[in-house]
Amino acid sequence: MSTVERLLPPGFEQGPVQGSNIIGEVTESLHRWLLDGWTEDRPPPRLEENLSFVPKDREEVIYVYMYRAARNTALLNSKQWRASVLSPRADEPSVTPDADVYYERAPLYLNLFYLIAVHSRFRSDAERLLGWVMMRLAEGTHLIYRPRRYVLPDGRVVDSNGTEWSADPVADDVIMEKVSLAMVDDLTVGDAINFMTIHEAPYRPFLTYRAACSMTGRMLSGPPTTIRTLPAEHRSPEPPASQRPGGRIAGGRTDAQNERATWTSPGPHGTAPRPIEDNDSEV
Repeated sequence: MSTVERLLPPGFEQGPVQGSNIIGEVTESLHRWLLDGWTEDRPPPRLEENLSFVPKDREEVIYVYMYRAARNTALLNSKQWRASVLSPRADEPSVTPDADVYYERAPLYLNLFYLIAVHSRFRSDAERLLGWVMMRLAEGTHLIYRPRRYVLPDGRVVDSNGTEWSADPVADDVIMEKVSLAMVDDLTVGDAINFMTIHEAPYRPFLTYRAACSMTGRMLSGPPTTIRTLPAEHRSPEPPASQRPGGRIAGGRTDAQNERATWTSPGPHGTAPRPIEDNDSEV
């Protein structure tokens, strides 16, 4: 029994790992999108992840390399457990007071950054291939668009409506999983030169793309509860008085010092100052 399972409250059951394959699925979807869009008479280009690979013949190559994964800071979320959309509602007539409820954590939103480069025997052919890649990826706004998969603690795979999961949505109100793709300027020319030098690869024209996805965690099933807190040994310690809850350093003065301190005007004190209105009466 793992440490996480030992910390579960009585009556709760933990489901299997889910969502850990999304990064590999995004890369495979990117490869498939490029190959499916090839309509030329000549053979399609070769997709390669090894940047140092150089073909010995006239074969054209498209390099697809995922070089960075970062958290999407625009979609920060909480790590606390929450009731899943699959949980039964209290107003449903078939729900009993002791019915199990499904719990899940908020998804981990990620940004995956890809380096796209091309190779051909002649530079002009490589530039044409680069233009085709740009237009093809501009059409691929969504690399993955399918109903979200929920792996229940008992091993069943269902969609958001609780029915058996299928890649083709059956109902219109099912929750969809989306992976968007966009061209970004994430690497400078100097960064790309250093990156390719580390991989012992020649410099080639390149593009950088960002794929936005979400990684879901395990699910729990257990009796209904209104508060889900972490065990005491896993809670964050209370911040000191000189530190704000977000981690930033608070002001140097304490509350008692702020009460005793009085504000004084900076600079030297004037001699017999008078309002400006008095100057008009003397003219």
